[in-house]
Amino acid sequence: MDRRELAGFLRSRRERIAPADVGLPSGPRRRTPGLRREEVAQLAFISTEYYTRLEQARGPHPSREVLAGLARALCLSDAERDHLHHLAGAPPGPPPGPSREVPQSILDFLRRLPHAAAIVLSATYEVIAWNDLAAALLEDFSALSRPERNLVRRAFLTPPGDDRLLYSLSDDGGFARTAARHLRAAAARYPDDPEVASVVGELLSGSPEFARLWASHDVRAGHTLRKTVHHPLIGPVTVDCDVLDITDRDQRVVIYTAEPGTRSEEALRLLSVIGTQRMDVPG
Repeated sequence: MDRRELAGFLRSRRERIAPADVGLPSGPRRRTPGLRREEVAQLAFISTEYYTRLEQARGPHPSREVLAGLARALCLSDAERDHLHHLAGAPPGPPPGPSREVPQSILDFLRRLPHAAAIVLSATYEVIAWNDLAAALLEDFSALSRPERNLVRRAFLTPPGDDRLLYSLSDDGGFARTAARHLRAAAARYPDDPEVASVVGELLSGSPEFARLWASHDVRAGHTLRKTVHHPLIGPVTVDCDVLDITDRDQRVVIYTAEPGTRSEEALRLLSVIGTQRMDVPG
């Protein structure tokens, strides 16, 4: 355990977080940057005295539970979480749950696809990144809450006929089956993650179809498909769907492209220009 380096690392991570980032009021008399020590301790579910001793390089060897609490309270990335464990003399084990941190190179890649719509899915099928064309073709994901951005929830819990049902994809049944298989495999990889358990429990109680697929124990991978998105303003757009795995993050990049020279290619070009603005609003 490197107490001095651990103390400096904790202090630097605490000072970079604004109170609003973790749902705390800023207050008029905040003299130091970032969070106060007592606020970090509260978020990590440890005593202020214990946390203060860690920052003063005189604390005891923290347990894995304490390290997990500190990583959560300080909003650490995967790399920072691993570094915290190494400084504390407790090499990190496997991640407790699916990663939601998208590599910067992937975010840059999405932006460099002007004529292709692309999203990034977590292991639980939450849309965690997207480019402008994906927002125009599918939905403005920035306006949705995290539960609303989960595509497996949308596939199984949206009533039939609802406009939100997977954007009227022509093969929504095939997508739903594939998503159920992937979610079962994710549940096996993250057996102790409360968020994975919550998603599975909600689907089992709310969807007989999901419960039937879950009971089959099928984890086979699905095939790449051609899909048709029935866009509410420009009509049907047929796209090829290709999936790239980000293996070290347990994430998937889904890329939608149209066949050159088709009406759908022209539709994607139009969407890349108009974005998410409505075309049916009278001037």
